[in-house]
Amino acid sequence: MRIIIDAMGGDNAPSAVVDGAFRAATDFNVAVSLVGDESKIAAYIKEKGYSNDKVSIVHASEVIAMDDNPIDVIKNKKDSSMVVAMNMLSIGEGDALVSAGNTGALVTGSTLIVKRIRNVRRAALGTLMPTKDAFMLLLDVGANSDCTPQFLHQFAVMGSVYMNKLYRLDAPKVGLVNIGTEDEKGSDVAVATNKLLKKTDLNYIGNIEARDIPAGVADVVVCDGFTGNIILKLTEGLAHVLFGKIRAVFKSNIFTKLAALLVKRKFMEFKKSMDYTEYGGAPLLGLRKPVIKAHGSSDANAFYHAIRQAVNYTKSGIIEEIATKVAADKEESADA
Repeated sequence: MRIIIDAMGGDNAPSAVVDGAFRAATDFNVAVSLVGDESKIAAYIKEKGYSNDKVSIVHASEVIAMDDNPIDVIKNKKDSSMVVAMNMLSIGEGDALVSAGNTGALVTGSTLIVKRIRNVRRAALGTLMPTKDAFMLLLDVGANSDCTPQFLHQFAVMGSVYMNKLYRLDAPKVGLVNIGTEDEKGSDVAVATNKLLKKTDLNYIGNIEARDIPAGVADVVVCDGFTGNIILKLTEGLAHVLFGKIRAVFKSNIFTKLAALLVKRKFMEFKKSMDYTEYGGAPLLGLRKPVIKAHGSSDANAFYHAIRQAVNYTKSGIIEEIATKVAADKEESADA
C-alpha cells in the first residue's frame, strides 16, 4: 500500500508532515510518497537523520496557499504539491491521499481529478468528534454549503457505511441536525430530508438539536456544510476556552496545584479524548479513492493519525459499499 501526502499543505509543512510520515511508514509498514519541494523535504530528512526506503519524494514546484481560489489553483497551479498528489492518486500511483492544505482546493480538485463514485451527487467532508462516551461522525463540515434533501440522504448513507466498516457499528444511529425534534420544525429542506430519511432502511432516529450532539445520541450526524462547519469550529473554540479555564483554576493557589497533581493522569486522559490530533483527519466521502483532509494546524501526531486513518480507509471496503448502496437507492427511486 502507498499513501500519497501533500507535504507542503498546512501551517507546519513540511517538517510536521515528514515527522508524521516517517513514523507512520514504520509503524504501519506502508510506502509513503511525499509530494512537494524536493530540496526542502530532503534537507529536513537529512537534518533529522531519517532513513526508510519506504519513503520517497516526488517533486512539485508550487504550493497552494490557504487563501487561493480553489478553481483558479486547479487551473493555474498544476505543479502544486496538492494537484500533483491528486493526479498521482487518480492514475493509480498511490492508494490514498492525505493533505492539510486549502480545503476548498482539495474538495474541488478531488471532485474534478479523483472524481466521485458513480451516482454520488456530492462528496461530503466528515469529521470524527468526541461525545460523552465515544465519538460520532459529523458531515458535511464544509464541502457543500447548500444542500438538497437528496444530498443529505446520501450523506447519511455514506456516513453510516463509514462508521459500520471502519468502527464496526452494526447499525449506526443517524440524526439530522435541526432546531427542534418535531417533524414540522426547521427549513423546507430539513422537513423534506426528515421525511425522506424516515423512508430508508437506515437506523434513523429523527431530528436532533445541536445541544444533544455531544451527548452521543447519534453515531452519524447529518447537516449541510455551512451548519456543520459552524458546529465544528464552535466546538473547537469552546474546548480551547474550557481547557484554558480549567488550567487557570488548577494554577490559582498552592492547594489547587496539589489537587492538580492528584488528578493529572485522569485529566490528561480526558484532554487526549478531546484532542483532534488523535482522531486523524476528515474523510472526503463519495470519491472513487480515499482522500483525507488533515487539520490546517496539524502537528506530527495529527499527520501520523491521518495516515493511519488513510490506511484503514483503504482496507475497509467503504468505497465499494457506498457504490453498492447509492446504486441500489437509484434503482429504488426509478421504480417508485
